[in-house]
Amino acid sequence: MNMETGMTNTVMCLLTDPEGTHLGSSMYIPQTAGPLQLTQLVNKFLNNEEMLPYSFYVSDEELLVPLGTYLEKNKVSVEKVLTIVYQQQAVFRIRPVNRCSQTIAGHAEAVLCVSFSPDGKQLASGSGDTTVRLWDLNTETPLFTCKGHKNWVLSIAWSPDGKHLVSGSKSGELCCWNPKKGELDGNPLTGHKKWITGISWEPVHLSSPCRRFVTSSKDGDARIWDITLKKTLVCLSGHTLAVTCVKWGGDGIIYTGSQDCTIKMWETTQGKLIRELKGHGHWVNSLALSTEYVLRTGAFDHTGRQYPPNEEMKKALERYNQAKGDSPERLVSGSDDFTMFLWEPSVSKQSKKRLTGHQQLVNHVYFSPDGKWIASASFDRSVRLWNGVTGQFVTAFRGHVGPVYQVSWSADSRLLLSGSKDSTLKIWEIRTKTLKQDLPGHADEVFAVDWSPDGEKVVSGGKDKVLKLWKG
Repeated sequence: MNMETGMTNTVMCLLTDPEGTHLGSSMYIPQTAGPLQLTQLVNKFLNNEEMLPYSFYVSDEELLVPLGTYLEKNKVSVEKVLTIVYQQQAVFRIRPVNRCSQTIAGHAEAVLCVSFSPDGKQLASGSGDTTVRLWDLNTETPLFTCKGHKNWVLSIAWSPDGKHLVSGSKSGELCCWNPKKGELDGNPLTGHKKWITGISWEPVHLSSPCRRFVTSSKDGDARIWDITLKKTLVCLSGHTLAVTCVKWGGDGIIYTGSQDCTIKMWETTQGKLIRELKGHGHWVNSLALSTEYVLRTGAFDHTGRQYPPNEEMKKALERYNQAKGDSPERLVSGSDDFTMFLWEPSVSKQSKKRLTGHQQLVNHVYFSPDGKWIASASFDRSVRLWNGVTGQFVTAFRGHVGPVYQVSWSADSRLLLSGSKDSTLKIWEIRTKTLKQDLPGHADEVFAVDWSPDGEKVVSGGKDKVLKLWKG
């Protein structure tokens, strides 16, 4: 008799990681067990030396209550094996930003792009007034006005070691800046015949100090440059229409997305085409890598430690391998055909999943720092959240009343920021899948947003020419 009642208060569970790898075999777990008990269990199974925080998901929904309560609420049968996915959480927590700490005027035209340095200590912006500006984040005032471009500055990118900043303009020339002094480092680099659509640096774990970066252009080419030699090393030609985006992957492969509906993969020494990813029925607008956060931040982590150059590469490689885990680097593409594709390009040229649901073109896609989620911004006024491993749709964040231009993640992957034509920024909480904070304040469209890699602050810029800094 006792045996009977003992059995009814347990549930047969199978713990798996996000990739689907089982942690041991199915086991009976008391129905009274909640996230805390499961965390202890997982730490014990994985022989972790210290207690690491984990979150648990049952069919893509976070488990926040004891198992018994969950089963009752969702009318789940105790007869079946319950699959629980465990996911390691960031050991640190980012405070949601909720107020504008400073509005900084300076640019004479719209702010078109913003980017924090990899350590989160510096901030750069590019504008329609042809300048790049560097801002002092301690005093929240303008630091340098960098003049050198003859046209709108459309794209900016920090090297992952934080030593260089490159900007690209509507005329197709590139400027290299010394961020410490705000000075032009040599003459502008020319080669592209039309405007620059993207800039991406070679990851620091592959080469340190940073020297090579790749640019994509409306002229149909991508070019690999060397910042020391100040010249094009390789021209990647093959797309038949404009190249709209470019990413330098952690495995050393360059990905380009184009208006010719294809994504091409290139090796970087001779610029040979490796493979093509096909499936989109219209322009490819945006590409994102599952490891992007660590590629962007190199050796810098939330502790703020500085590493000497010889250790920097090692630390960056350690962070990259940890982020990547045992699975291949994933790529997501967003298109004018309203859809997205999830790829594992090193494994197959066939997509892993087609992500459908947006009612208008997809403008921007971005993986969360832990690679668990994908966020997409669309002209249908919504931001959608997808499972970053399977591509399964999770939820749609609605609240913007205009097209959403750009999204950015908090460093702990718990919060998502979006900027829209409706002049607001919004912060969405992933756990509850709700709007956490509405941030009005801009007088016009918000074109660019970024959340600093150290999680302390958010920047936004747009048509009203001002930069706004937001804090928690």
